Amino acid sequence: MPGDRLDALLAFHPFTRLAGLLHGIEPAIEESERLVMSLGEPQGSLPPGVGDELARHAASWTRYPPSQGTAEFRAAVVDWLARRYALPADLIDPDRHVLPVAGTREALFMAALSAVPEPTSARRPAVLMPNPFYHVYAGAAAVAGAEPVFLPATRETGFLPDPDHIDAGVLARTALAYVCSPANPQGAVASRAYLRRWLDLARAHGFVLAVDECYAEIYSDAPPPGALEVAAEGGDLSNLLVFHSLSKRSGVPGLRSGFIAGDPRLIARQTQLVNYGGVAVPAPILAVSTMLWRDEAHVETGRARYRANFALAERLIGRRFDWRRPEGGFFLWLEVGDGEAAARQLWRAAGIKVLPGAYLARPDRQGLNPGDAYIRVALVHDPAAVGKALDRLVEALDGGIRRQAAAMAG
Repeated sequence: MPGDRLDALLAFHPFTRLAGLLHGIEPAIEESERLVMSLGEPQGSLPPGVGDELARHAASWTRYPPSQGTAEFRAAVVDWLARRYALPADLIDPDRHVLPVAGTREALFMAALSAVPEPTSARRPAVLMPNPFYHVYAGAAAVAGAEPVFLPATRETGFLPDPDHIDAGVLARTALAYVCSPANPQGAVASRAYLRRWLDLARAHGFVLAVDECYAEIYSDAPPPGALEVAAEGGDLSNLLVFHSLSKRSGVPGLRSGFIAGDPRLIARQTQLVNYGGVAVPAPILAVSTMLWRDEAHVETGRARYRANFALAERLIGRRFDWRRPEGGFFLWLEVGDGEAAARQLWRAAGIKVLPGAYLARPDRQGLNPGDAYIRVALVHDPAAVGKALDRLVEALDGGIRRQAAAMAG
């Protein structure tokens, strides 16, 4: 029953679990110095012109927005995709292949509702996802009535799931697969060859490939490849949806604006879901979004800030906690032995809120959770705040390790 599925979900929501874990702990740090680094919520300055553009289109608040958005928005998206991924001019039709969405969280969730068929007593659909993973993938699978299948995305697999080692019986009932690049939380970037393997697999077995590219504009060196680049090789968008967001790219998570692009049949299904129970993006927000997709200067400013934060992390953390600088995204994925214990210690001693890695993963068949030993730390604040916080993080965790070693020696 849907209610049972929802009850199961609530128990696993990572931030609900984090609130319970830290309940009753009073940090030793002044409130003004405490920092929330558990949430991937960019904290930079608002891009120039956002307020003015909203004001210019204020009259549109009196009208219901169309699900398909505006022609100007769709054209801006198509132009951006063509520039960013060097796509052929005729690959993306703005009227058939693009849909604005109220943030990609909603769109990723809706993808399962549109892709997963009715379960039967003989055949329960499967939804594939990396492990660790963005929690919305598992929630969407559960509400859609599918079995979430967690594919290892650990150091041994390059922090991306291996599409060549999936049980044939699982593939036969797979309705949807989520792939995230750059990966949340590890920051691994999928190559074109890797994305091609997934797209070939989706077409061979008739499932939807949902490629979450929300962090694609946050990278250290080379821009990450995209799934549309791979699809362009054959001029075929079948079985593919890609997801992009202004929350990360432009640092405006409160705007709730993004888009999906890909297979026109899947875009049409998603559009009908929005018509029935989704959220169409309001016209003033579409106007701001159009402006942002056409501007790259503010994106480079954000990238420079993230690069500065990672430079601080390299200097202050070094090789501790088996950390290596990720290729993309803005998270540290630190191996600390016990993620829950580290999260409590960091909140108590350093006033830093981080997310235990176990809350972003599920135990494997041997009962081992691949996130148990990790914490996820979001470098979303300005470098001055990040530098102070990382100083305290290293001191708190190093001190805890020294005390533990002394206790064991005693």
